Amino acid sequence: MNSPITGKEMTLIKENREVEFRKEKFNVVFHVYRCNDSGEQFTDTALDELNMRQVYNQYRVSYNIPFPEEIIGIRDKYGISAAKMSEILSFGINGYRNYEAGDMPSVSNAKLIRMIDNPGNFREMVKLSEGLDESTKTKLIKKAEELIEEKKHLFPVAHLKDYLLGNHMADVYSGYRKPNLARFTEMTVFFAQYVKPYKTKLNKLLFYSDFLNYKLTCYSISGVRYKAIQMGPVPSNFNSVFEFLANKGEIDINYKEFQEGYGEQFVAKKGRPFNRDVFSSTELAVLQTVAKKFKNGTTNKIIDISHSEVGWQKNQKQKGNISYDYAFELKGI
Repeated sequence: MNSPITGKEMTLIKENREVEFRKEKFNVVFHVYRCNDSGEQFTDTALDELNMRQVYNQYRVSYNIPFPEEIIGIRDKYGISAAKMSEILSFGINGYRNYEAGDMPSVSNAKLIRMIDNPGNFREMVKLSEGLDESTKTKLIKKAEELIEEKKHLFPVAHLKDYLLGNHMADVYSGYRKPNLARFTEMTVFFAQYVKPYKTKLNKLLFYSDFLNYKLTCYSISGVRYKAIQMGPVPSNFNSVFEFLANKGEIDINYKEFQEGYGEQFVAKKGRPFNRDVFSSTELAVLQTVAKKFKNGTTNKIIDISHSEVGWQKNQKQKGNISYDYAFELKGI
């Protein structure tokens, strides 16, 4: 961005600041351009959004307010419009739609949204709704009861997903997203297809993808947590997750013998295409950027690069989870 004072290119700086929202203060990594001649500071729309998104994320976690992606998901599973959901919850005709678009719900409205995530609660809300005709009520009650029955049969599957990726809520250690096995699977398939990495390198490709996306948007791609171990950042429980994906036929793992032992190379499964539809255009661009950056580098090289990351350095002694806020200090990409 050029300075409106001198017309020269300005420097992007990042500094810790307190930002107030709804009478509370939140610490963020504030992004701002500085005019090198005058010392004046400026932001544009993109930086304003990046700064405030950090505030909104922290506020949502503090008050258990669902994120837009979760709000959309709750409505989608019942197969109704945003306007109809607003009517059921008495939010006003555009209330639910605005929350899906990113508007911050009040704490009381957030509790209602969380409540109807449970099909049993949704069914009762539909019964109490005075604005719905009987035909619509009957249809929605039937849908809720189908979901209740479906949940009984999916209980073991839900536990398996929780075991693989965790059942934590969205927070700074998950990139403010709930763990999403479908997204993580497609990320793995993408790199198996375009990079064919060994396991240690794959772990770093996944880390850089999630953290680069957070740097750009304040959200991870997968919602996965990463730990700092000796070989660099790795997804939590990565061995079990990769074994699960191989057993499901999502990827192939080739075992190759080296002087120091065996290596596991991840390659695309024949007849199993990469599904780009689960990602946004920004997320796809991030995956492509990471693949291009590291495709031809060795495993040892990407390990060395990952060891330069502040997030790894600050957590490697205790093998702790890496906060996504360290994404703003990425050095390797």
